[in-house]
Amino acid sequence: MNRREFITLLGGAAAWPLRARAQQAGMPVIGYLSSASPDRDAGRLRAFRHGLSETGFIEGRNVAIQYRWAEEQHDRLPALAADLVHQQVAVIAQAGHVLGVFAAKAATTAIPIVFVTGVDPVALGLVASLNRPGANLTGVTTMGIELEPKRLELLHGLIPAATTVGALVNRMHPIAEVQSSELQAAARALGLKLQILDASTERDFDAVFARLVELQAGGLVIATDGLFISKTEHLAMLTVRHAIPAVFQLRAFAAAGGLMSYGGDFAEMYRQSGVYVGRILKGEKSVDLPVQQVTRVELIINLKTAKALGLEVPPTLLARADEVIE
Repeated sequence: MNRREFITLLGGAAAWPLRARAQQAGMPVIGYLSSASPDRDAGRLRAFRHGLSETGFIEGRNVAIQYRWAEEQHDRLPALAADLVHQQVAVIAQAGHVLGVFAAKAATTAIPIVFVTGVDPVALGLVASLNRPGANLTGVTTMGIELEPKRLELLHGLIPAATTVGALVNRMHPIAEVQSSELQAAARALGLKLQILDASTERDFDAVFARLVELQAGGLVIATDGLFISKTEHLAMLTVRHAIPAVFQLRAFAAAGGLMSYGGDFAEMYRQSGVYVGRILKGEKSVDLPVQQVTRVELIINLKTAKALGLEVPPTLLARADEVIE
């Protein structure tokens, strides 16, 4: 038996006593399905618990949480989701890659599912509409993919002399073709040549950056994707190592040395997810809870990185930034 099989078996065995204790104490049980790992999910989990507490639920006091971590192995998500259904949890909270939502959706039509995604859930086919999601799914979304053309525009403003720019896309993403076509359209409008580069695993990153150097690309736009979100710091490190001006959606990217980030407030998304889970535990139906949209967008500029790259940040852009890292 290998280490992963042992940990999975141990986790499954431990789940039964947890559920039994929760039942004896009259506690509802939440299933937390994450494509990431406990350390990668720490910030999101804090925000989720905060939202949960706003509805009166505190883990260990009056609610129990069963955690299932895919450890970035997305092929494990269906089995993990099925296990939570087998445990008869009261509600499933999804975190991380959007594939987790599909895994939970395929596993149950009865248990409420609260998702978090930076992709339009209607376009993904998860819900019928934002106002009336239908079925057993609802959740929280933010502007992610919709902002990618704007990220390219912001990057172009910092590297006006560049004629070729790369775009990192995961072809395994459900709407990767839409991402690519919208970025291509934005590049044409700016008079840029855009090279689409694919990475579906972390092992692909080195080849992507080698290709960027070969193309003499002036910059890089990193598309919205669960894999890239989980590897934000690694991607930032690679942009620093290869001296490539780059933009991504998360503040953590700029904080780790990436040039710039522009995207929705993920902590607020997970807080609202926790609120929705608490409301469902109190008896509200997921079908009656409209999908929440987090509309606040943050622009973060790493001025130290800009100087190291020899880039001059226009004063107008600095004035627009929500945060400047020096």
